[in-house]
Amino acid sequence: MGQENCTIVTEFILLGLSAVPELRVFLSLLFLLIYGVTFVANLGMIALIQVSSRLHTPMYFFLSHLSFVDFCYSTIIVPKMLYNMLNMERTISFLGCMVQFYLFCTCAITDVFLLTVMAYDRFLAICSPLLYMVSMSQKLRMLLVSGCYLCGTVCSLIHLCLALEIPSYRSNVIDHFFCDLPPLLSLACSDVTMNELLLYTVATFNEVITSMIILTSYLFILITILRMRSAEGRRKAFSTCASHLTAITVLQGTVLFTYCRPGSGTSVDTDKVASAFYTVVIPMLNPLIYSLRNKDVKEALRNVLRSRIFSRGYFLSKTQGPNVQKLVEG
Repeated sequence: MGQENCTIVTEFILLGLSAVPELRVFLSLLFLLIYGVTFVANLGMIALIQVSSRLHTPMYFFLSHLSFVDFCYSTIIVPKMLYNMLNMERTISFLGCMVQFYLFCTCAITDVFLLTVMAYDRFLAICSPLLYMVSMSQKLRMLLVSGCYLCGTVCSLIHLCLALEIPSYRSNVIDHFFCDLPPLLSLACSDVTMNELLLYTVATFNEVITSMIILTSYLFILITILRMRSAEGRRKAFSTCASHLTAITVLQGTVLFTYCRPGSGTSVDTDKVASAFYTVVIPMLNPLIYSLRNKDVKEALRNVLRSRIFSRGYFLSKTQGPNVQKLVEG
């Protein structure tokens, strides 16, 4: 590629998911609905865990952070994507593009590590129930969560620093709906072999390490469950683990497909669909998976709603009682 075609970019143009106007309208409405559910479900999960004393356990402490990260990385992508779908001008500044990529990458990596920590938490809860609360102390919980955020921040910072070293691009048109690293690297004029190698290495390393921890944890969990004499205990353990395994499988599978390939053997449209799945759909699915399959969450929600309704009824009876009495006496 000749250097005459290379320029210093001050802004990028995001082509989005589709160029068909009718399909853009449909997708914008669909993603607006999904983002609305994501917004309510994740913030609702965080609020429920905070106000319900029965959910003040290590498992739900980690789940509240998972909901927070899911909410953040959906918010980093979806509002800008919706704005671009509904406007002909689909530009994003160079600085905005780098910030979006960095924040998204941080949240995505943190999400993977949080799911891994939750697998370790389930291992301690099921395999060592008597020592669980002692082993999973508040100090350890804070340390594990801080480690997740630190891993996400450091890995993303490495990719960002290398991306900022790219001096020029042959085009400012990104065939994607957000600023992800692979589409950016494909536009670079300079040699980005190191960037691509590091992206593949870091993504694969993270996936291998987290997958090994998850698989080892669940192997011991499965052995422990099969040894349980109580059918009710086995059912509850399987139910709790099924929610977590579903969330892990969906996220890990999509990340492996998108980033852990040495070369791109799939079409751009396929990559876009995969990216839309883990940036838009998965943040909505996680709170729904944990709430719909979890008796503790459903019971806590019923108790909170019941207490609010009771409090409202009690308040109305107190405020309206004197007025009714005056009318009777009058």
